Amino acid sequence: MEGKIGIRREDMYAWERRVPLIPGDLRELAGQGFAFVVQSSEKRAFSDAEYREAGCAVDETLADCPLIIGLKEVPADVFEKDKVYVFFSHTIKGQPDNMPLLQRALDLGCTILDYERIVDQNGRRLIFFGNYAGYAGAIDTLWTLGRRLAWEGIPNPFEGIGQASTYASLEEAKEAVRTVGEQIQAEGLPEGISPLVIGVAGYGNVSKGAQAILDLLPATEIPAPSLLDPKGTDGAGPILKVVFREEDTVLRLDPSQPFALQEYYDHPERYRAAFERYLQKLHALINCIYWEPRYPKLIARESLQALFSGEQPNLRVIGDITCDVGGSIEATVKATEPDDPVYVYDPDTGEIASGVEGHGPVVVAVDILPSELPREASAYFSNILKGFVPAIAAADYAADFESLDLPAELKRSVIVHRGQLTPDYQYLTKHLTAADGAASQRRSS
Repeated sequence: MEGKIGIRREDMYAWERRVPLIPGDLRELAGQGFAFVVQSSEKRAFSDAEYREAGCAVDETLADCPLIIGLKEVPADVFEKDKVYVFFSHTIKGQPDNMPLLQRALDLGCTILDYERIVDQNGRRLIFFGNYAGYAGAIDTLWTLGRRLAWEGIPNPFEGIGQASTYASLEEAKEAVRTVGEQIQAEGLPEGISPLVIGVAGYGNVSKGAQAILDLLPATEIPAPSLLDPKGTDGAGPILKVVFREEDTVLRLDPSQPFALQEYYDHPERYRAAFERYLQKLHALINCIYWEPRYPKLIARESLQALFSGEQPNLRVIGDITCDVGGSIEATVKATEPDDPVYVYDPDTGEIASGVEGHGPVVVAVDILPSELPREASAYFSNILKGFVPAIAAADYAADFESLDLPAELKRSVIVHRGQLTPDYQYLTKHLTAADGAASQRRSS
């Protein structure tokens, strides 16, 4: 593909300060013969001046760029005819809110490469912010826990931890957590919350980031079944960390058959939700799982209703890093941003209230958690992405999809090509139709 490569500013979310490619990596790519235009932005974690110093042109418009690289969703009215876009589209699950975005790209004959679908032959993602979402999500969960306990009148050392976005760097945030950990090690925790049990659902990149933060505390990891053993936590330290895997969260409908991971992936209808048995043991849960509607929910509303039907249970905070609204955790009814990051979910009414006060668990549901650590998260992402840029830029997108000369891992990410859904993503047609029908009904009502 000939022409300049545009780096778009992020205008979908007020708090989004990350960049797909940092100035130093653009300088390196420019040395390979690529030309970049960076769209001007006053809020970006890397300033216009830093990009100019790296030798990049900075402009208000990307009109002369046939290839445009960004991060989060491109607003529907920003798409330009026949251009190629690389970003997280958040459309591959048929997300209703982003179907207008997808339809606009189709109407204008655009091509979309989605980072989420840059995967190897086994479906493993090759480019992601997952670990930084985990870092920020765990920090915010501990911050929220401290505020919730303080509101309940329980002084606690977690009050010494700030929100991730308030720290100048990840290392500064980690040092704050370490300091709290040293205090807990020396003084213990209040009797009513000791041992403190923090659950982590999932074990992938997001989970690894979250666990790296928890491991800065005097936390002892125990297997999930130990929580159900009356003596399973005897002699444990002040904090217990429990990492939940699939076999902990579901049970076979046929109890005579053992759990089989691949069977669960292929036939989730043979399993039922079983995470409820652990809920009453947890003080905080950090959710890091990938979930689709065909799988049982991790936490249903009914489970929370039962849990909160009497006195205050142990569970105070749900840090839903996955932030899948209406997904695996029914208490996640909306996504939040860093300036208003948490709300209390009332299981009885389904209503929410910003802050940490009220009946029900406090939910941390920040949709753009890595943006709370913008420079470091951007540098991590950019270091991976720069390796894919030459192939993305060299491809001839005028060719038909079968002839499109992209490496396999990149070709898997092409969800739209020249205004048409590619073969692997034809299933999105039904979601586009449903979204259009819903929009027509709203217009007529």
